[in-house]
Amino acid sequence: MTLAVHNPESATVFDGAQSAPLGGDRLHLNEGPMDLIIGVEGSKKSVSEAFQRAETRFQGLLAGLVSELSILRQPVGAARPVVTGSVAKRMVDAVMPYADSFVTPMAAVAGAVADEIRDAIADTGDLHKAYVNDGGDIALFLTSDTEMKVGLVPALRSSRLGGSTTISADLPMRGVATSGMDGRSFSFGIADAVTVLAPTTAAADAASTLIANEVDIDHPAIQRVPASSLDPDSDLGDRLVTVERGPLPGALIDEALTNGLRYARWAISQGLINDAYLACAGQTRIAVGTLLDLTKTSKLEEGSHRGRQ
Repeated sequence: MTLAVHNPESATVFDGAQSAPLGGDRLHLNEGPMDLIIGVEGSKKSVSEAFQRAETRFQGLLAGLVSELSILRQPVGAARPVVTGSVAKRMVDAVMPYADSFVTPMAAVAGAVADEIRDAIADTGDLHKAYVNDGGDIALFLTSDTEMKVGLVPALRSSRLGGSTTISADLPMRGVATSGMDGRSFSFGIADAVTVLAPTTAAADAASTLIANEVDIDHPAIQRVPASSLDPDSDLGDRLVTVERGPLPGALIDEALTNGLRYARWAISQGLINDAYLACAGQTRIAVGTLLDLTKTSKLEEGSHRGRQ
């Protein structure tokens, strides 16, 4: 593998993957569906070393996942799937608590990749803090007395910020993930966005997917088609996924969000996630585990935040 010389004008290709330095001590890694932005803070030497470690771990990562794809696309059940790769194991770990629902390890793939790269750079000397953003699923590295602000979007389609939360080193969450009907993956539900904070990004990724699936009701204004008709290789097979949500009465939006909120509270009670922010058609709800103010607008009681974006 040839490592990149970290110059804003350069880019390096290694084994099919691309590495390109960005301004502000950031690095872009890309191969196939994996598209990562890594940001670090520390000494000049630690920044360079962290980027080299990230590139080294990124090499062959996609090939490793592809080699186990037939297993990772299968729904999990009582028996734990047997996989060998470290990213694949993270994916399985993240979804096994939800084995009673329909879920495959692919629900945690982006978060697991972010965690893997974050851990590859975490013990770099003189590194103060870092993030690995894999298409909106973000793994955080924080040293003592540091913090990081994370933006929240009430709708993936517009990606307009609706608030933010600050995660400090003394808090337990190190992963953030967002899912919804307009996300990169298919959804059974009608949520515009479900953001989850969890101890790991893989855990946040799996939970945000499943909570977004639960933000749902039946109504003629909701258009669904088999996942296989959109992507013949989808791990969801012929299950119906949402492609459009027409206007709905406010009471039905409330019902859908209540369904999702119930599931989020359960995940918090099991210690699987820390907090969740649910948004659908202009209404939002918050499930609080760590008492964070997820919108930085006011102190909120669990489940009471409605009608604001």
